[in-house]
Amino acid sequence: MSQEIFIDGIGISPDVLTAVVSRFAEEVEGVASVGVKDLATNLVSMFSTHAPSAAPAVEARVEGNKLVLTVHVVVFFGYPFKKLAEVIREAVLRGIDAQVGVEVERIDVCIDGLVFPKE
Repeated sequence: MSQEIFIDGIGISPDVLTAVVSRFAEEVEGVASVGVKDLATNLVSMFSTHAPSAAPAVEARVEGNKLVLTVHVVVFFGYPFKKLAEVIREAVLRGIDAQVGVEVERIDVCIDGLVFPKE
């Protein structure tokens, strides 16, 4: 069972944080999925010789009473990683602010898989 994250006197389940983060990150053009999902795994497997890792979709911890997130994504080929990571960070930050309302220290984006278009 996953341990809740406590910040500003509020306990938040990692599953809830994952749902909030996923909702906003998956709206970013170029993101195939947050975490490895069956569809993304199947797509990556069809177009790549490497399957994405089975890391948790979102990792969260508290540093100095601020939230630190690592978001694992599978992305579509053709989107520059650095720019895509910036857009994902912005979307997740807006989502956390709107839904959870806690301060965020840092959002790291980990690209765990790449989906290539069928040629």
